[in-house]
Amino acid sequence: MSDAIDPDRIDRAVEHALTRRKDYGEERLDEGQLAPDPFVQFDRWLAEADDRGVYEPNAMVLGTIGADGTPSSRTVLLRGVDDRGFVFYTDRSSRKGLALAANPTATLLFPWYLIHRQVIVTGAAATVDDDESDAYWATRPYGSRIAATASRQSRPIGSRAELEERVRELEEEYSGVDDIRRPERWGGYRLHPWRIEFWQGRTSRLHDRLVFERDADAGPGSPWRVERLQP
Repeated sequence: MSDAIDPDRIDRAVEHALTRRKDYGEERLDEGQLAPDPFVQFDRWLAEADDRGVYEPNAMVLGTIGADGTPSSRTVLLRGVDDRGFVFYTDRSSRKGLALAANPTATLLFPWYLIHRQVIVTGAAATVDDDESDAYWATRPYGSRIAATASRQSRPIGSRAELEERVRELEEEYSGVDDIRRPERWGGYRLHPWRIEFWQGRTSRLHDRLVFERDADAGPGSPWRVERLQP
């Protein structure tokens, strides 16, 4: 059997992907449905996304701006949310970590395509304290802690084999030991939002967009303004 890919089949599939149309239905988001607190509203939608089968509903696209002004996006996982903000963890020496050190303003996008919803968060990220990072680190699976210790995230490496050799060395070092030290370079961030947009897809692209906004320097508990945006 030939492993060659049929160019015509690829062309047809690409054309279909670029020209397909899907109606997003009649599910709506009205001002009367909206919780007065955006974090309460977010919790409702996150729970619904989970209940309705959205794959990894806590996955979010983190957008940052590097020291040279270059934007960058990647998917990370939400690991905490309360009225102080949205928490995620990563290697702080990675590309995203260096970008946040240079410019803490960032965005989070929750792309719940299956249910025709998205949430877009804008705010400033700050590192969480060591105790909070340690507490989360301790909940991570053994393999994830080994991998995070072995990998210098975003740095070049000669081969996959070199990375796997680092993992084997750490597995030998920590053989029979579950208490793997959290690397100093690894820890959490909390994004303190000043803007949270809830987007509900509607028929004919007449989507509902309701935005909570407050001053950028406002702290937890500060009042929010709500407005509707045109789609």
